[in-house]
Amino acid sequence: MDTAERILRLLRQAPVVSGEVLSSNLGVSRAAVWKHVEALRASGYRIAALHARGYALTGVPDRLLPTEIEQHLTTERFGRRLECFETIDSTNLRAAALARAGAPEGMLVLAEQQTAGRGRLGRSWVSPARVNLYASFILRPRLVPADAPQLALAAAVAVVRALRALPGLAPERIAIKWPNDCLLDGRKIAGVLTEMDAEADRIRSVVLGIGVNLNAPARAFPPALRATATSVLLATGTRVDRPRFAAGLCAALEAVYDRVVGEGFAALAPEWEASSCLTGRSVRIEGGGRCSTGTVRGIDAAGRLVVAGPAGEERIMAGDVTIVDGYRMLAAADEERGR
Repeated sequence: MDTAERILRLLRQAPVVSGEVLSSNLGVSRAAVWKHVEALRASGYRIAALHARGYALTGVPDRLLPTEIEQHLTTERFGRRLECFETIDSTNLRAAALARAGAPEGMLVLAEQQTAGRGRLGRSWVSPARVNLYASFILRPRLVPADAPQLALAAAVAVVRALRALPGLAPERIAIKWPNDCLLDGRKIAGVLTEMDAEADRIRSVVLGIGVNLNAPARAFPPALRATATSVLLATGTRVDRPRFAAGLCAALEAVYDRVVGEGFAALAPEWEASSCLTGRSVRIEGGGRCSTGTVRGIDAAGRLVVAGPAGEERIMAGDVTIVDGYRMLAAADEERGR
């Protein structure tokens, strides 16, 4: 912890802290205290200098900074080690490099903006600055490589839990679209990307990337996405406390991860199924050079999508799913269910 972070911790503990107390506790001069206070102000913290009394913390920035996230953490591992960037190419790329260097499980990489954010199937992830959450976790699961896709399914459950904990969001407004997209009112609000480093029979690490649209205004989305994507702000008119949300996601993810590693995905499947927006819908699944159509019956204990098609029942492990009726019909149906 650097000196500026220690100053913040002391300022959080009392309404006013004198420069003398800060200097004594930190082992630095009063001039050094002032220098660090000025640096904190430049980062967006509002710190009042009260004549003959000391300093008072009067406001904090909407920034994904370690000191802002750590005060909300309740986890044992997830988020306890973290790196926060103002701008980065991809949090997943940075997390992968840290994983190769031996970083511990649960380490988190966050960024205010990505210049090369990535989604599934080689797509880009639009990452406007200082409005959303772009996070990558390092996992070291005791699973065989064939079971790694279940981690993305579990992560979607964690995202749903974190979103449903926000005030003003009725649970039925939030859904999962197989395999790992999350929808709010039928529009995409979050996505998950897993990238694995493994041997034939052992996973060395998995980088779990999660993007959640929290405070993005409509103009933050390219025109082509405005009909199918949303944010919490757009859906509710309320801004999200992003550091608090990041800590809540860490807690939800640690819980579902430990369960899927300890008990298998079957233990989470009922919760995943209860949030699915696909069951009973007509879909088209593309991937691996083939295209399937049919009606979704649900998922099985391994997380495969069960689809009843013209040739009978299929169990699909990976693919890109399109709802035949489209997002507009989905949004209307979800709205009707919520009445």
